[in-house]
Amino acid sequence: MEGIIILAHGSKKKDTEEIAQSLARKVKINFQDPIKLAFLQLSDSTIEKAVAELYETGVRVFKIVPMFIFDGIHITEDIPSELDRIKDIYKDITIKLGRCIGDDDKLAEIVTERINELC
Repeated sequence: MEGIIILAHGSKKKDTEEIAQSLARKVKINFQDPIKLAFLQLSDSTIEKAVAELYETGVRVFKIVPMFIFDGIHITEDIPSELDRIKDIYKDITIKLGRCIGDDDKLAEIVTERINELC
């Protein structure tokens, strides 16, 4: 069984979690696989906790989708390190890490909309 974890950075501002949860709900309507939201830091909703909860339901293949724009240190080092640690705990799982959002035309459209809102 496969599961999806949407991974955000995390923030000291707790209302940011509500925004991320809203986005996760919007994504969830497109998939039948179970979806969890996790944060890299500054939250109790950790990657490890999301894996554990999905694991208990029978998930053994995890698709991790980072909501990060850039391929920075979190994507290249911090997240892979955390995923390696989790794979040491759950020996029978497969984790697939998706790419960051990056230079996407859809993101450019959103930025354009935000600029137009200021006019």
